[in-house]
Amino acid sequence: MAPSRGPQQLARSLHASLDNHKGPVNVARYAKGTAKYILTGGQDRTIRLWNASLGTEIKVFAAHGYEVLSISVAHDNAKFASSGGDRSIFIWDVATGVTTRRISGHMGKIHAVEFNEDATVVASGSFDSTVRLWDLRSQNRQAIQVLDEARDAVQTLHVGSTTIIAGSVDGHVRTYDLRKGELRSDYIGHAVTSVVPTQDNQTYLVTTLDSHIRLMDATTGKMLNDFTGHSNEAYRCRACFGHGEASVICGDEKGMVWEWDLLDAKVLPPNPPPKVHQKVITWTEHHPTDVNEMITSSADGTVKVWRHPESD
Repeated sequence: MAPSRGPQQLARSLHASLDNHKGPVNVARYAKGTAKYILTGGQDRTIRLWNASLGTEIKVFAAHGYEVLSISVAHDNAKFASSGGDRSIFIWDVATGVTTRRISGHMGKIHAVEFNEDATVVASGSFDSTVRLWDLRSQNRQAIQVLDEARDAVQTLHVGSTTIIAGSVDGHVRTYDLRKGELRSDYIGHAVTSVVPTQDNQTYLVTTLDSHIRLMDATTGKMLNDFTGHSNEAYRCRACFGHGEASVICGDEKGMVWEWDLLDAKVLPPNPPPKVHQKVITWTEHHPTDVNEMITSSADGTVKVWRHPESD
């Protein structure tokens, strides 16, 4: 892990505020690689593509009949998947702005959708407590696998090369080893709303509705660190790692963005941080390659791009 440079996020300044959504923004995802493009999904049933550098909207993707809750961008940025209240997965072609496929099979809203590495398979996690895997190369409309161990809504997914991690409201993080056909279940004890592993997959961050973010050992299930101070008891507030995985960043229900040092779990100054959104911050994501940039989305209808002053 890279050494921490101090309060990386909170030293950043607001670069752009993206506010064309009408109502809460539930998810904001960067394009893959060095590109400075963002896809956002909202309660207004639209997905919007933005140029993060200019702060301008490029395209609106409108086909959902209900709120958009999740977006996953393919490795080549040519397509993306989305899901939400429709109980279906939408596969989109970025260039044309149209859906190339709609996949149905869940009995409730789909909180999470994620591609595998080469975007040949998409996984979905639903209010119906199941995770379903879909082969996009096949014309078969049935799921190729159904993971039904969860006892409550599946809120978050991570798809690795051989594993799928699912976080559920039942308080468990379940890791499925698809190669070995094994399942390990870590009981966190509170409703799980986001799980984000480190790049080496040795540890993962789990966000729960008790105002805690925990760093867990992915092999043993042991808690390695506990990050507190923020307020998160009712809404999905997705956390992320800062640059070099040296810190942990998360927005909270009061509209504040917190950052902790990964090793000692201390809040980086200022503590408490300033209020930067008017309502709950639903999503926090660091740019995949630019050390100076990250985004937050909020129920106040805005997405904000943050840059370190040195980069402007």
